[in-house]
Amino acid sequence: MKNLMKLAAIAAVLSFGFASCSSDDDTDNSVVKGSQAALNQACADWKTARANWENTEAFLFGAADVYSIDPHTDTWPVAANDLADVLRDEKAMANLDNFIKTANSGILGYHGLEYVLFRQGQPRDIGQITNLEYNYICAVAKDLYHATATLEAAWDSKESNAERHEIAVNYVATHNAINDDGDAEGALGSFQNFGKAFKTPGTGDWATALEATLEIISGCQDIIGEVGDSKIGLPYTGEDATYIESPYAYNSITDFYDNIVSCKNALYGKVDATTPLEESLIYFCQNAGNATLAAQAKTVMTKLDAALAKIKAMKAPFALYYSDASCKVAIDALGELDDALGLLAETLAGYAGNATVEKQCQNINENYVDRVVLATYRTLADNAQKLYQSIQKIKN
Repeated sequence: MKNLMKLAAIAAVLSFGFASCSSDDDTDNSVVKGSQAALNQACADWKTARANWENTEAFLFGAADVYSIDPHTDTWPVAANDLADVLRDEKAMANLDNFIKTANSGILGYHGLEYVLFRQGQPRDIGQITNLEYNYICAVAKDLYHATATLEAAWDSKESNAERHEIAVNYVATHNAINDDGDAEGALGSFQNFGKAFKTPGTGDWATALEATLEIISGCQDIIGEVGDSKIGLPYTGEDATYIESPYAYNSITDFYDNIVSCKNALYGKVDATTPLEESLIYFCQNAGNATLAAQAKTVMTKLDAALAKIKAMKAPFALYYSDASCKVAIDALGELDDALGLLAETLAGYAGNATVEKQCQNINENYVDRVVLATYRTLADNAQKLYQSIQKIKN
């Protein structure tokens, strides 16, 4: 979810500069007393946690959607002017933990942190970080950790981590839904366990096991379309040159690549799998006794590797070379992958009502929850916590 807050962000995105607060005589512009090494470590930890997040984007349904965690943590472009205003706002700065729960998403999450931590692909000079910025990113990083802990807890069918379950229940109770403008809009409701629902047809959003399995494909198609049409496509075509993900860290191409890795993990049944696991969707399609389905699965695998290769070959950094011809090559490869998955889903949907397939899909779904979704969210929450701790250590 990327909020369209272009007017506030255009100047900042194009210049990669920070909106200064120095025009206000009563604003505290004192520089934080800290170490460059600590700031550099926080930037490294941001990149690690960022990769973990991008590895979740093939399954943004469920908690990430229902609890508005996707927009709350991953909205861009950054609303630079709004963030500068917050740093001047004594009331907001005095109670940041509560302010951030309902603030506009354009100043939060990964990109709010990125905006303070990085310049032109490198860690900022520690001598440029103000105490106000430091206090702000500590609060944002804490909120980001709580958001990721909520994702883990919401997909943990056994609710095995009591501490993170408690964080999740509190997060859902204190944060609001987010509308298309990035503003808080109404309560989130109550905590629910999406891992249990995905594994147990008829108890949640998925009426049958096959329906849940088809959601795996749909989740992949959603992010494939977003990467090709929006993340790369909008800047490349000139429709919106400010719509660049992770422009301050020069992390865009890594983001795109990791998004498609999330699809490979989802389809192959395990994080970092190089071949499909026996309990995976692709393995089932290869071995279901349907020649068309098997051929379509093979095509998906080929197109998946091709898309990853074409993204990796894009001219970097994307923030400077978003109109390069290599972008169009990647867009086309992503389109072919999306089409291949669409055909696979159409054939697989023809098994509706087949008891044998339902049983196989049940196995696929249980493996998917535990070895892909939960495993990814657990690593994400662990590294988001490390990022929060690293940011706290920037100040001596």
